[in-house]
Amino acid sequence: MSYKEQIDIKRVPAHVAIIMDGNGRWAKAHNQKRSYGHQAGVETVRKIVRTAAEAGVKFLTLYTFSTENWNRPQDEVAALMALLLDSIEEEIFMKNNVAFRVIGDMERLPETVRVRLQQCMERTAGNTRMTMVIALSYSSRWEITQTLKQIAAKVKAGTLDVEDIDETLISQNLSTSFMPDPDLLIRTGGELRLSNYLLWQCAYSELYFCDTFWPDFDEEDFYKAICNYQQRERRFGMTSEQVVNE
Repeated sequence: MSYKEQIDIKRVPAHVAIIMDGNGRWAKAHNQKRSYGHQAGVETVRKIVRTAAEAGVKFLTLYTFSTENWNRPQDEVAALMALLLDSIEEEIFMKNNVAFRVIGDMERLPETVRVRLQQCMERTAGNTRMTMVIALSYSSRWEITQTLKQIAAKVKAGTLDVEDIDETLISQNLSTSFMPDPDLLIRTGGELRLSNYLLWQCAYSELYFCDTFWPDFDEEDFYKAICNYQQRERRFGMTSEQVVNE
């Protein structure tokens, strides 16, 4: 029986976040340049967007480019930006009724990329089946720093009292405030770390790591991760007995 057939459609995670790791190592294993791996990774993105929407996932967030990635060789960064520009295909989103959103420091992006992203967000805003979010020029430390600055500015202006600052207020000022925290975080490529990704939001997310490089990650791999998620008991700090009696 396939993993897809084992899924309980009533317990599909509402929000799945993915760290798409392994493009470069996949390319090296195929005796190709890193850019070849990134191109192959785009095909996987298209496949997983369709798969997640069909599975009933409501939010899919993909770690596409971190603030630290700006430190990579300039030619690789330029190639990634060009690939990103070419891979934004509204047809895929419209065909699958998927809205498109971006989180991250968009001011650092080339203007052509920024304009294209904004156009895609505007044209897909009415789609309701799923929202696909890309974390681009993003890191949790950047996001939390920006959030603290926003909150501090409100306190300084006298529109917010320090005593009103709590976890809910912080969450409401994060760039992810429009969606729930991830239920499941998947990382491909065999590394066992979060890499500065959605650290606040993943406080109680279920973590799933696999050795498969992102270009080889397919529908069955995605459903395998969901099956694994559905076998876990999410207690959020409570005991098993408390969870059962809720």
